[in-house]
Amino acid sequence: MLLQLNIRDFVIVDHLELEFRPGFTVLTGETGAGKSILIDALSLVLGERADAGVVRANAARAEIEAEFDSHALPQLQSWLDENDLGGDPGICLMRRVVDAGGRSRGFINGRSATLQQLREAGEFLVDIHGQHAHQSMLKTAAQRELLDAYAGQGRLVKETTVAWRDWQALRRARLEREKNAAAYAEELERLEWQAKELATLNFSLQEWEELQAEHGRLSNAASLVEGAQYGLEVLSESEMACLAQANGVIARLNNLVEYDAGLREVLDLLVPAEVQMSEAVYGLRHYLQRLDIDPERLAQCEQRLGEIHDTARKYRVGPEQLPELLAEKNARLSELSGFGTGGDETRREATAQAHYLDLAGKLSAARKTAAQELGEKVSVAMQTLAMAGGRFEIALTACDGSPHGLEEIEFQVSAHSGLSPKPLAKVASGGELSRISLAIQVITSKVSLVPTLIFDEVDVGIGGGVAEIVGQLLKKLGAERQVLCVTHLPQVAAQGDHHWQVSKDMRDGSVVSHIRVLDRDVRIEEVARMLGGVEVTDTTRKHAAEMLGM
Repeated sequence: MLLQLNIRDFVIVDHLELEFRPGFTVLTGETGAGKSILIDALSLVLGERADAGVVRANAARAEIEAEFDSHALPQLQSWLDENDLGGDPGICLMRRVVDAGGRSRGFINGRSATLQQLREAGEFLVDIHGQHAHQSMLKTAAQRELLDAYAGQGRLVKETTVAWRDWQALRRARLEREKNAAAYAEELERLEWQAKELATLNFSLQEWEELQAEHGRLSNAASLVEGAQYGLEVLSESEMACLAQANGVIARLNNLVEYDAGLREVLDLLVPAEVQMSEAVYGLRHYLQRLDIDPERLAQCEQRLGEIHDTARKYRVGPEQLPELLAEKNARLSELSGFGTGGDETRREATAQAHYLDLAGKLSAARKTAAQELGEKVSVAMQTLAMAGGRFEIALTACDGSPHGLEEIEFQVSAHSGLSPKPLAKVASGGELSRISLAIQVITSKVSLVPTLIFDEVDVGIGGGVAEIVGQLLKKLGAERQVLCVTHLPQVAAQGDHHWQVSKDMRDGSVVSHIRVLDRDVRIEEVARMLGGVEVTDTTRKHAAEMLGM
């Protein structure tokens, strides 16, 4: 329930602090006084888009804050917790700030919130029926949404829509496959021999590395033998071999070191060098013994390398990429292998279709029940709204299926007995449409869990006894919910549990709007004004008092 609304520098409001009570509250005032400003401000704090035009002239920013009692709304509390927007238990604070440049910020329980979050929270708290709601009711989409809301099947509607999209995506894939069956067959054949050719090559990166190393060794065998033999010649086998000369130097210095210990440092360097050269000689001899000069094996390596390079050039990749290419061909081959018969895709499509039809069937059953019930209730209400003998029906026409279910929904009405119901848009006059719309709004509002209902001049186009019945409908609704109604009809205003009056005056050259709660005497005066116009007579006041039951 709405507890308090604070408005500052909004359109022609400088500052208002309003406290709300349960029941049916009416809001009245002269034309142009700004009766709908309160509704506009509340819409803004609940996530409506805003621009710089909502900021009062010469003000830096407009600010609206609304406080709600959320004790009876556990779903809202869960939503707030999930979005990390929780506050004090049982209280929800909504705040919106719009600066003079049009920049907007939103807050929930003191924490920054997006417009979408403001809207989502607002859906738990307030349901606003604008004065042009009856116009949108002529649209098929609005009629369908209203029926689904009355049936309480919002989640089932979303699940049905998702199921439809999943099914259609698979269906489009199947149709595309069938359309391109020949191309798929040709690609499949090409992939099969390509994959076979690559697999027959039996190529691996390990083999590639080993093959290149072996080929390099075999193709340079003569140079390797020559180099190793030259090393042996220089180190140990020639007359002036390094190893023999090093041994001679070491022997002579060993004889001299006893005369001068300073030569010990040189010997310490030469002895390890001689050992290293001896090891090198041994290594070269061993290398020459195991060095394989095999022309036949070299030819085999060159042939294998040629096969690999030819295949790589054929597919325009590097040799190192051949294993990856084979994996890609096999993956695509696996993907196309079921296209001829449909494979898993066909089964998945059938499963998705069955799931959609199951959900849509449940939705159809719920709609049928809700359409019957809503039609009867609106028909009963029409009898009291100057449409005696009228009948309201909701036609459910079967269709092949859509994101919205298995039927088209159309509101139909017969304004008089004996006439067959026809589409609402074709047979209802402006006044009749307004009255039917109001009846539907009042009836559908009763099944909603939203605690606060706001009606913004939905009684346009009616008057007299019908207006009094409308007031009674809203008063009855106010016994179950918090109801706020902006009205210009005295018959509706007289039914209110609480009465607020909107007025405006000039302050410092600017128009400023005010709202005040009316006591008994002032309320009689206001209803009398609504009855009598410019001149309010004692007779008018007496009539007003009678209407107010005073």
